[in-house]
Amino acid sequence: MNALLFDIDDTLYDQTSPFVKAYEDLYKDRYDIPVYDLYVSSRRYSDEVYDQSMRGEITMDEMYIYRIKNAFRDFGIDITDDEALEFQKIYSGYQNHIEMSETMKELLDYCDGKVRLGIITNGPEDHQQDKFNALGMERWIPDSDLFISEAVGIAKPDVGIFRLAEDGMELTPENTWYVGDAYINDITGAAGAGWNSIWINRRKYEQPADGPRPNYMVTTDEELSKLVRKLIG
Repeated sequence: MNALLFDIDDTLYDQTSPFVKAYEDLYKDRYDIPVYDLYVSSRRYSDEVYDQSMRGEITMDEMYIYRIKNAFRDFGIDITDDEALEFQKIYSGYQNHIEMSETMKELLDYCDGKVRLGIITNGPEDHQQDKFNALGMERWIPDSDLFISEAVGIAKPDVGIFRLAEDGMELTPENTWYVGDAYINDITGAAGAGWNSIWINRRKYEQPADGPRPNYMVTTDEELSKLVRKLIG
């Protein structure tokens, strides 16, 4: 292993934390919904329209409305477009105060100086840059090794964004590892680029039977830390 690159959302930090806080601010006293299940539903609906939003076929606000309204509808609750946007506003606000676990910080400290570290992430440039800053990632990774889909015009799982990282960081695929939570974007994308991959599967999703297998799968920061330390030696 010469290089280790990460996704951001639900990889470097647990994305449910700001989502749960937004739900509790707005709906804790109104509805009795299993909020982690609501989160999973919202991610599924987000994935359905993400590519359309990146191509400019729908606005980001339209994507936010679609995913949260449909997630609530799965639990028999209808909310308005304005309520969906209010949820997104509060959710985004909490995302500006996200934190990594101590285990993840210690892992990055361990890797620093031993392997090249970088990030490949999908999403709006400003929004993802804000998360990078909120997590204090400049401690380990320079801005030049942060690749955001909107900024470069290519989104995972397109192999092109992995190739941009290779060129920018002077990486060799066989010695490069990628850690991500999204099977399609992260694991199939890395496999297509000929990279090694670690699936951090916090929600314990089933792996599709017909897709590429990650080199390893972990479900917690602690498991990831043990594995990476072993791989680096």
